[in-house]
Amino acid sequence: MDIVEILKQDYQRFPDNQTYSIYAQDVYFQDPLNKFCGVERYKQMIKLIDTWFLNTKMDLHNMSCTGDTIKTEWTLSWNTPLPWKPRISISGWSELRLNTQGLIVSHIDYWHCSRLDVLKQHLFPLKSS
Repeated sequence: MDIVEILKQDYQRFPDNQTYSIYAQDVYFQDPLNKFCGVERYKQMIKLIDTWFLNTKMDLHNMSCTGDTIKTEWTLSWNTPLPWKPRISISGWSELRLNTQGLIVSHIDYWHCSRLDVLKQHLFPLKSS
């Protein structure tokens, strides 16, 4: 199975049963809140998401591959375990770079919103209809 198909399946079941073998041991990860190297740290971050957040869902909207770069567009949503359990949603995209062995060596996430926008969703949740 090729890496694009593996990633599609990982997105569908995120944060459960992710395929860490597609990442280089020293993978570089960055998003608006974190910056680190190493697949073990990446596993810890995913475990934190799985442990802390409720009803986590990753919707994959698009995936394209050009040369050694895979770009994904997605929306990550979850309920935060506050008394009012706000539903938080972040849309964004990831740029994944592959090495010559076909492993992901760089995973950089970008958000279409600011960290402040995410905080506001916790304090001023959208009313469900």
